[in-house]
Amino acid sequence: MCGIVGVISKNNCVPILIDGLKKLEYRGYDSAGLAIQNDQGSDLQRARSVGRVVELEQAAAGLEAQMGIAHTRWATHGVPSERNAHPHISDSDGISVSVVHNGIIENHEDIRRQLMVDGYAFQSDTDTEVIAHLTHKNLRKGLPLLKAVQATVAALEGAFAIAVISNRAKRTLIASKKGAPLLVGHGQGEFFIASDASALVAYTKKITYLQEGDLVQLNADQALFLNAQGAEVQREIIESQLSADAVELGPYDHYMQKEIFEQPGAIAATLEMVSNASAVKPELFGAGAAEVLPHVQQVLILACGTSYHAASVARYWLESIAALPTTVEIASEYRYRKSVSLPNTLVITISQSGETADTLAALEHAKSLGMHNALSICNVPESALIRASNLKFLTRAGPEIGVASTKAFTTQLAALFTFTMVMAKLRGQMNAVEEKTLIAQLRHLPSAMQNILALEPQIKAMAQRFADKRHALFLGRGVHFPIAQEGALKLKEISYIHAEAYAAGELKHGPLALVDADMPVVSIAPKDSLIEKLKSNLQEVRARGGELYIFADRDTRIEETDGVHVLNLVDHAGHLSPILHVLPLQLLSYHVALVKGTDVDKPRNLAKSVTVE
Repeated sequence: MCGIVGVISKNNCVPILIDGLKKLEYRGYDSAGLAIQNDQGSDLQRARSVGRVVELEQAAAGLEAQMGIAHTRWATHGVPSERNAHPHISDSDGISVSVVHNGIIENHEDIRRQLMVDGYAFQSDTDTEVIAHLTHKNLRKGLPLLKAVQATVAALEGAFAIAVISNRAKRTLIASKKGAPLLVGHGQGEFFIASDASALVAYTKKITYLQEGDLVQLNADQALFLNAQGAEVQREIIESQLSADAVELGPYDHYMQKEIFEQPGAIAATLEMVSNASAVKPELFGAGAAEVLPHVQQVLILACGTSYHAASVARYWLESIAALPTTVEIASEYRYRKSVSLPNTLVITISQSGETADTLAALEHAKSLGMHNALSICNVPESALIRASNLKFLTRAGPEIGVASTKAFTTQLAALFTFTMVMAKLRGQMNAVEEKTLIAQLRHLPSAMQNILALEPQIKAMAQRFADKRHALFLGRGVHFPIAQEGALKLKEISYIHAEAYAAGELKHGPLALVDADMPVVSIAPKDSLIEKLKSNLQEVRARGGELYIFADRDTRIEETDGVHVLNLVDHAGHLSPILHVLPLQLLSYHVALVKGTDVDKPRNLAKSVTVE
């Protein structure tokens, strides 16, 4: 969601701010803006626009300064418009304050009412504007900027990351975080702030992640960190592993296409310690895993969106292979219902960014119920979720820019299957021969994925038939039902075709009423114990005139006929079949979106990193 960039530099900061925002476009946004202050400490200048960052770049042409803050907004309070775009400014009595903000201020209405009594006029519908006016009010009392922001932060309830500049503090930038990511970049005679390291890697790899409640004051030559209690603290500077090349598009037309084709390499990197070994060990999941995992009697998995589908696949694996009772919960729902906590439960959280607000809150709720052992599966090593968990597994997908997740999903599945193997071994459900066989299958997985990606031309031809469709059904059985759900989600996200997924056996319990010649039905048909039952379900579709698009294993013996389009995959992966079968569904959604002319990487109304509830 919303992105923050800030700079104090010896040079003109405006190009850096614009470039940083462009690197954050993948997070999803509807407007953008920046505010700057020159070295004379004069009144702040601001430029804002609705739409893409390139439009802000045009609006900011000619602006120059050595310090500034910038923002991309994903609307929560107030419609997308220039008046609601950040930065917000409070300007009166010779005092100017500008603020950018990620998150939600839950008590903004109460603060707004009091500020209006104090004579402040509001120009936007946002919750953010109260931060600017409240800081202005504190400055008017005579507080220096650092103390003014401290007092403001103390009055705020909710989740936020903020950056503040003022004409009352020359070359001074204040930032703070609570429940939303924010980091400081250390350059040569300059400092940066950002909500994501990808905005800064072209300028510095030296990063400090703010901890919960931290506040930092940046000057031209110093970064002063204060903790939540207001005490001065030292915060570690780490070397980011993110490369500038990793966030470039390269020869591909879209980031989604690039990331689909990066999956074999991402899987190989994620499984490197497994595929190069002769056995799986608990230590793959952290230093304390060998002590924790043997005592686990059940698993609770918390996740949202695509990560929830990965969790749902894992439930099938954990129960069928490791005989381990597993519950999967939508993170945004879990903490709002009464649930029963059991002893010796391992909580697994799954998130690409590690900053998903609902998942972080769900984990804290689980801990409050006494479930303190937590395993985080995440793609970002410095994320809040990793820091909140005593066990971890870092997927090595690299940066994922496209809003519709692809390589993050398959690397999550790889991590979850590795966990399943470890638990099966600990619980006596997997012998040494089976272990070696599964490791060999994992080793072969990248090659099998390459073979399926080579089928792109056939999938592209299939996609042409979807151009005029408004609805679609996706069918799967067993462990492939969550893959059908993921396929339907991808089609919805980027092509805007309404798509729903069902367990194929549920067709006759309602969805069959929707089937006609205008309702394409996409089915996953692996060669497993349910294939004959699935074939019967598909016959039910054909009998009602439905057109079938079937992604089948090579030996399922499903023939292509009029109204039945079959893509035979060239490999079969047994338990790992879900990882292979999701690839053609990703490519189908991508090419359907191209036919329809939608914005593949930045679909409307969606954000990459959902850091608000």
